[in-house]
Amino acid sequence: MTRYIIRRLLQFIPVVIISTLVVYAMVFLMPGDPIRALGGDRPMSEAVQATLREQYNLDDPFLLQYGKYLWGVFTAGDFGTTFQGRPVLDIIEQRLPVTLQLAAVTFVIQGVLGVIAGLLAAIYKDRFIDRLVQVSTVVVVALPTIAIAFLLQLAFGLNLGWFPIAGAGDGLYSFILPGLSMAAVSTCMIARLLRSELLEALQSDYVRTATAKGLTRSRVIGRHGMRNSMIPVVTFMGADLATMMGGTIVVETIFNLPGIGEQVFRSIQGQEGTVVVGIVTLMVLFFVVINLIVDLLYGLLDPRIRYE
Repeated sequence: MTRYIIRRLLQFIPVVIISTLVVYAMVFLMPGDPIRALGGDRPMSEAVQATLREQYNLDDPFLLQYGKYLWGVFTAGDFGTTFQGRPVLDIIEQRLPVTLQLAAVTFVIQGVLGVIAGLLAAIYKDRFIDRLVQVSTVVVVALPTIAIAFLLQLAFGLNLGWFPIAGAGDGLYSFILPGLSMAAVSTCMIARLLRSELLEALQSDYVRTATAKGLTRSRVIGRHGMRNSMIPVVTFMGADLATMMGGTIVVETIFNLPGIGEQVFRSIQGQEGTVVVGIVTLMVLFFVVINLIVDLLYGLLDPRIRYE
């Protein structure tokens, strides 16, 4: 197991390098001059601009800038500083808890609702519940996240007044509508995926054998059907959790949540490339770790899987 973990971590090194390189290149090619933009309506002197460019290595070639950045990240944990002199790591530490809470609420919502819907659809195949799940999931998947967020705000926030529509002042209660917005599409995908996998598992030979031995239907479904059917679901949820951390920009902006996604949006507007690259680098590291955890969970769900 230890050798497998070390080997996987070594395999992820080129993933981290290539991902951060692409993002750094996109930031490098952004139009406009961030140093000139700092002065606003009162342009800075050429001497001050030259000093700032030297301080932030903006006059260096692209690969040299990237090399210095990557060296700082992996040797000193330095994700750079903003043009106002604030360490990017401080911004991440301030904003990350909000995004983690949103991701946790979203993950729980899509896991619970998706698994329940998929399980009911498989058990009551071709009945009303199954058709309801299939039709509703198609409708929801067809809607963009921004439309789902506005509809939830309008229905449950403004009209019914059940949930706050902006800010994070009410604790986890503030994250229910944003969590539902982010979880909507993934919930539908989990439901449809689990339904198809469970229906296939219930028709397999080992399930027929377990039924012939006199096991109850609930035990057959829970112990034999669900265990194998959950492997692709866990794979999907793991990958979705990893991408969820970086996909909060739209939802956090709509619901005015001071998280990582909202900070990326503001940083792009303010041409703070260092902040964007620092946050994306952190998201890539999250993706690497979560994917490793998902791989290790396979062995718990399916004893036939062994790691060497």
